[in-house]
Amino acid sequence: MTGEQLYDLAPALELMALGLVLALGPLCWVWWRNRGTGTSRRLQALCVLTLFLTFDLVLFGAFTRLTDSGLGCPDWPGCYGTASPIAAHAQIAEAQAAMPTGPVTHGKAWVEMIHRYLATTVGVLIIAMTVMSWKQAGAARRAGQLAAFRGAANPWWPTLALAWVCIQGAFGALTVTMKLFPAIVTLHLLGGTGLLALLAIPASGLSLQQAGRSPALIDRHLRGTLWLCLVLLVAQVSLGGWVSTNYAVLACTTFPACQGSWWPAMNFAEALQLWRPLGMLKDGSHISFEALTAIHYTHRMAACVVVLALAGLWRALRRAPALARQRRLLAFFAVLQVLTGLSNVVLDWPLVAAVLHTGGAAALVTIVVWSLAVTRTHAVPASEKAPPGLRQSVIE
Repeated sequence: MTGEQLYDLAPALELMALGLVLALGPLCWVWWRNRGTGTSRRLQALCVLTLFLTFDLVLFGAFTRLTDSGLGCPDWPGCYGTASPIAAHAQIAEAQAAMPTGPVTHGKAWVEMIHRYLATTVGVLIIAMTVMSWKQAGAARRAGQLAAFRGAANPWWPTLALAWVCIQGAFGALTVTMKLFPAIVTLHLLGGTGLLALLAIPASGLSLQQAGRSPALIDRHLRGTLWLCLVLLVAQVSLGGWVSTNYAVLACTTFPACQGSWWPAMNFAEALQLWRPLGMLKDGSHISFEALTAIHYTHRMAACVVVLALAGLWRALRRAPALARQRRLLAFFAVLQVLTGLSNVVLDWPLVAAVLHTGGAAALVTIVVWSLAVTRTHAVPASEKAPPGLRQSVIE
């Protein structure tokens, strides 16, 4: 396929129509499940469902990447100018016959296109969520209750998520057309995690409204700890994406040492060359094994810092009864991350562990954002001797 054909927008309308049809299922389910309730309840259910399906999309995106299916259809947004691998059967068969273990096979084409179908469906749901949010805000304004839609329930959050998903789609296109360029693929992974975080904010705010509760009040120290962990998690997701997109997971196959050494031979200069093709350096030479080792080992060392920070957050959350559910989930996914990370190293990068490792990282980011969205800062006067932690706001 020539470079001019990489962006073939002919099947775009078909894909959008298919995404609309697929989105009708979740939309009808939300309406049926919440029949007889108010619009606010349906909007909250739609936000939570969209968040859940976006998490599934992130997992399937990891599965697509880890099964080398990212180029299963070498053009975008369709597959050889069609909206389905069925219509592109002849072209896929020709490519597979020429290279049986290559990037284009019937199975990989289906994995790639299913990923695009899911992404289109999520996009339609976010559009519906945005429209409903603004309609709700308009109704609240007319009723003089606009204050209820401030903070996490502000309609600008789903609007930002809609803009974000459009940018995410552009990075998905570049992932294909730039042949799995590591920086682009890493940004695409970060974009999926960021979309989850954006969707978690209105989902949390609307859930609080439906429960008739106000955001819980926590002290500045705990809120600062939450922000610190969020920054560290985003940095670690970036490093993890860099490891995965450069296929550097197996540069170290032992733990805790690497290649029989606590400080193996590493080339950080090559490892930090961010804008380069897959497996290559800027000068056209192949990336060295020492550089892959540096990429892997940096992620491993940073993981120690992140685990310690999460352990500190888990301990601090003991004094926050309103965040007990988040505390339990934080512990579960932190342990899952450690176990799947170790499995990737010592068990030769098993697919299930690798997918769960991506999902665990996304879940941890979402949990921290959720905790921030349902709390507000309460400055404790110096004269008060109450321990730092949560002070539940009064429910009126």
